[in-house]
Amino acid sequence: MKRPHLFLALACMAASVSGAAAAAPAPLVPAPAVERPGEGSFQLSARTPVVTPAGDAGARAAADYFADLMRRSRGLNLKVSSGEGDGRSAVVFRRGGPAGEAYRLDVTPEGIVVTAADDAGLFYGGVTAWQLATATAGKGPVKIDAVQIEDAPRFAWRGLMLDSARHFQSVDYIKGFIDRMARAKLNTFHWHLTDDQAWRLEIRKYPKLTEVGAWRVPAGPGPAADIDPKTGKPRQIGGFYTQAQVREVVAYAAARHITIVPEIEMPGHATAAIAAYPQLASVTPPPATPSNEWGVLDNLFNVEESTFAFLADVLDEVIELFPGKYIHLGGDEAVKPQWETSPAVQARMKELHIGNETALQGWFMSRMEQHVSSRGRKMIGWDEILEGGVSKGATVMSWRGADGAIIAAKMGHDTVMAAAPTYYLDHRQGDLSIEPLGRGLLIDLKQVYDFDPVPAALDEAQRKHVLGVQAQLWTEHMRTEEQVSRLAYPRAFAVAETGWSPAAKRDFGSFSQRLGPEIARERALGAVISDVPITPVAVKLSERTRRSQELKLCSNGIPLNLHDDAPTGGRHTTFFVDIMNPCWIWEGADLTGVRTLEASVGQLPFNFQIGDAIKQIRHPAPATPQGELVVRRDGCEGEIIAAIPLAPAVQNAGVTTVRGTIAPVEGRHDLCMTFTQTGIDPYWALDRLSLGEAARGR
Repeated sequence: MKRPHLFLALACMAASVSGAAAAAPAPLVPAPAVERPGEGSFQLSARTPVVTPAGDAGARAAADYFADLMRRSRGLNLKVSSGEGDGRSAVVFRRGGPAGEAYRLDVTPEGIVVTAADDAGLFYGGVTAWQLATATAGKGPVKIDAVQIEDAPRFAWRGLMLDSARHFQSVDYIKGFIDRMARAKLNTFHWHLTDDQAWRLEIRKYPKLTEVGAWRVPAGPGPAADIDPKTGKPRQIGGFYTQAQVREVVAYAAARHITIVPEIEMPGHATAAIAAYPQLASVTPPPATPSNEWGVLDNLFNVEESTFAFLADVLDEVIELFPGKYIHLGGDEAVKPQWETSPAVQARMKELHIGNETALQGWFMSRMEQHVSSRGRKMIGWDEILEGGVSKGATVMSWRGADGAIIAAKMGHDTVMAAAPTYYLDHRQGDLSIEPLGRGLLIDLKQVYDFDPVPAALDEAQRKHVLGVQAQLWTEHMRTEEQVSRLAYPRAFAVAETGWSPAAKRDFGSFSQRLGPEIARERALGAVISDVPITPVAVKLSERTRRSQELKLCSNGIPLNLHDDAPTGGRHTTFFVDIMNPCWIWEGADLTGVRTLEASVGQLPFNFQIGDAIKQIRHPAPATPQGELVVRRDGCEGEIIAAIPLAPAVQNAGVTTVRGTIAPVEGRHDLCMTFTQTGIDPYWALDRLSLGEAARGR
């Protein structure tokens, strides 16, 4: 039996692009605005000087970055010097021409000249020159085809968001992440530093934010049983960034013309902060630890004056650390049950003559916006900030599709298109059997590339409010830095081209042709990039064994590709499961001669806050106290052909293999696998299922 398996085949796609090789675009991602091929080529070697104007620190920085890339990519140790270069047999960085991030790049047989009025333009021109010099792999001297490029970005905001709250990344990884962004001409790093699960930023006035808020015990019996001998308590995971480290990262990003936008969530996603300082809570008793659950939690900051003073103090330290224009205040998913039932909150609403909790959130966010504005910065928040009313000075980050951006722009707000699900890169991008953990919805490279960030519903004046684009990397299900990288790239290249290249020039066929060299040059620098699926080929599946990723889910409620929680160290098993309905279908299973079943199963903690949706989850009642794996033929309402008791697996925190027999059935049939159980937490999940013949006697 065969099914489509998608993998990276860029070379084949490039070969299929029509037109002569000479007409092929330069292997640049993102594509430049204007590109004019020239005659001849320039030989770049270790003897080629790199020249910048005397006393020009910005030009020198751009030239040094170019030279460093050449050393790392091609092993050429280029000498950078100051002087008046004329472009002959040299790489020259000079002032003039276009302003801002725009630049002009001229490659002739005599040399290379990068011209720009501002530092950012010189930097990006140098990056493009490096890309031309690494169009093909290899070390040593290289011939660069003559070309003239005039380039400038389509949008001012070209961003990626990294969630460091759900899972922590090292400073070295953050720097590498920023470097990859810079080489793709992305210029905004949105750093998600606080959430229910952790507070990652040192605040000197409130040290418990990181002493308590930066650490948690993962969900499940495995981590709960992993006792740290130093404390006698379950081992915690976490970490935080000191202010010295943040200043280091901010300077590192600024040198690469990337602005960091810090996010401090409020009034929701506040569990970690409340655990550190319980007086911030809206309920009694408050949470004692950061949450190890995913989803939307009820915990909101209260609306006491002392809480606003606390938040103002926090933001003052944040503003001191991050010099950029914008401070992100979250504002999303602030569900209101705690405010609705809090006598203190209700009394405050009455005092302020505020009629409902949505309006109270608007008042809350407006108050914090005023504080940010008083410090010379601008507030940005997720699109829910529109619901309670904020000033037109607030910028809206539209995540719930394009609607938030449309509403914001029509109301006169600037907006950034960060639309889910297309720009949520924690969704899988290809075949589940080779994908990292993440959400189960397929968002492939072409979907990301084809997304139009400027809605047709906006008129010309309203479209000017669309500042740009941003993709998100939420890390609930990304425990490692490698997983983050594999889900980010190559789709982040598509976001980069959307943000930079003219709309009229964007073409997926051309992008695919140029993407191969881009991936190769990035991997040569050590970047981890997924072999993303873009071209279907046939891969034969086993007739006798299927992993959960090779089965069809019975429903598409909340499909996730998840790790088990045990063992706490080493390799984890990955399960593909709809947590709303753990049920799988093996289509067309050949049952001829099959008499036995062998299943690998695991128990997963139900650590998901999904609100009233949890009431929709129904598990069949078990026939035995510990439940069974039930296998039906010809549909999930069909005949039961096997019921394998789960008793052997109940006490095992990891994966257990259970076995059983099935009633004789011939031919091909769809198999439906479900679990019976009495509760929701933990829930059973299927790792793999194998069909076997009857045991033979001696």
